[in-house]
Amino acid sequence: MDSHLPSARPLIERPPADWRRELGALVRLSTPLIGANLLQMAIYSSDVIFVARLGPDALAAATLGVYFYSVVAFALIGLVSSAAPVIAAELGRRRHAVREVRRSFRMALWLSAAASLPFLLPLAYTETILGWMRQDPVAAASAARYTDILLFALVPTVASGVMRIAVSALGRPGWAMTITAAALAVNIVGNWILVFGELGAPALGLTGAAIASLITALFMLAGYATILMRDRRLRRYRLFGKWWRPEWPRFVDLVRLGVPIALTMTFEGAVFSAAAFLMGLIGVTEVAAHAVALQIAAIAFQIPFGIAQGATIRVGMAYGAADGDWIALAGRVALALGIGFMGLTAALLWAAPHFFVTLYLDDTPGNARAIALATRYLTVAAAFQIFDGAQTVAAGVLRGLQDTRIPMIIAAIGYWIAGFGTAVLLGFRLGLAGVGIWIGLATGLAVVAVLLLLRWSMRRRIGLLPQPSRG
Repeated sequence: MDSHLPSARPLIERPPADWRRELGALVRLSTPLIGANLLQMAIYSSDVIFVARLGPDALAAATLGVYFYSVVAFALIGLVSSAAPVIAAELGRRRHAVREVRRSFRMALWLSAAASLPFLLPLAYTETILGWMRQDPVAAASAARYTDILLFALVPTVASGVMRIAVSALGRPGWAMTITAAALAVNIVGNWILVFGELGAPALGLTGAAIASLITALFMLAGYATILMRDRRLRRYRLFGKWWRPEWPRFVDLVRLGVPIALTMTFEGAVFSAAAFLMGLIGVTEVAAHAVALQIAAIAFQIPFGIAQGATIRVGMAYGAADGDWIALAGRVALALGIGFMGLTAALLWAAPHFFVTLYLDDTPGNARAIALATRYLTVAAAFQIFDGAQTVAAGVLRGLQDTRIPMIIAAIGYWIAGFGTAVLLGFRLGLAGVGIWIGLATGLAVVAVLLLLRWSMRRRIGLLPQPSRG
C-alpha cells in the first residue's frame, strides 16, 4: 500500500554522522510538509474563487466568516502541535517508544476535542460578535449562516492536525501531501456541485460552499485515520488502541507546551490582520495592494514554515536521545536551509516585484495605483523575507527542545510592541502610510528573529539541553 509514496526511506534512524546526512533527513521530512502547506493554501484559494463568482456581497460574508473561523482553528492547531516535539523526543529515546508515542497521540486527540468543543459556542454567535465589531449587518448575518455550518468542521480539522503530526514524526510525511492534494480535489468538486447546482444538485450558493468545506474536513480526517490504521509502518503503533484510557500527566504536558505555541501563532497572525485594519484607515486601494503583497509573501513563507515543522521533529528526536551534538547539528542545518531559501526569495522579490504583483492584478490603467503600491510593499517584503525565515525556523528548533513559554513572550513583545508600534509610528505619525506599516511588520519580524536566534545560541547556558542518559 505504501511503497509508491515519497519518504519510503525511514526517518527514524541513528544520529547523523555529518551535515549532509542531517540535511538529507530534513529535506526528506520537510519537502512533503511544504507541499501539504502549499496545497492547503490552494484549498483556501479555491473557496475564494468559487464564492467570488456569487458576487461581492457573498464574498464579503464568506471572508468575514472564514476569518473568524480561521483565527480559532489556527490557534487550536497550534495548541495540539505540541504533540510534535513530544512524540519526536519519545522516538529519540527509543525505550518503549511504541507505547509512549501511542499515549501522546491519544492525549493529543483528546486535547483536540476538549479544546475545540468550547469554541463552538462563540462560532454559533458569529453574527452577534461581528456586530460588536461594527461590521455590516447584512454581511454579518450571511457570515453567521456560513459559520453555522462551518463550525462542525472545527473538531475534524484540529484532529486532522494531530494525525498529520503523527504521520510526519513517524516517518511518513508523504501522506500529508497526498491527503491534502486529494482534499483539494474534493473541495473543488464539492464547491462546483453545491455552490452552482451542478450534476442535478440544488444551487446552494454560500451555504453550498460551507457544506463543501465541511465535507473536505471530514474527508481529511477519514483519510488520515485510514492511513494510520493501514500503512504497514504506522499500524504497528496501534495509535487508536485503548483510546478511552486517560494519561493525565501527558495531557498536562501537551497543554503546558501547546498553550504558548497557540498564543505565539495568534500573536503573529493577529499583527498581520491588524495591519490590514490600519491599511483600511488609509484607503481601499491600500487594502487591496496590501492583500496582494501579503498573499505573495505568504506563499514564500510556506517553505521555511515546512522546514520549521521538520526541524521541530529532528531536534526533538535529538533532544529525546539527549545528544547535544545532534541537537546543534540539526538546528544549524535547519536554520541554514530556511534562511538560505528566504535569501533567494528576497532576491527575487527585490529584483522583480512588479512581475509578481501583475500575476494577481491585470496591468491596466485602472489598477495602476494598486500595482504601484503593492510593488512598494513587496520591496519591503523582500527585506523581511530573511527575518521571516529566521524567526519561524528558530521557533521550530526551540520547540524541538520543548521551549515554548519564553518564545511566546518574545513574540508578544516583538510583534506588538516593536512591530505594531513601529507601523503606527511610521505609517501615521511620520506619514509613510502603507510603506510605513510594512516597515513596521518587518521590524517586528526582525526583533523576534534576533531574540529567538540569541536564545537558541544560549541553549546550553540557560539550561535548555537535556542531561545525557546514564547507562
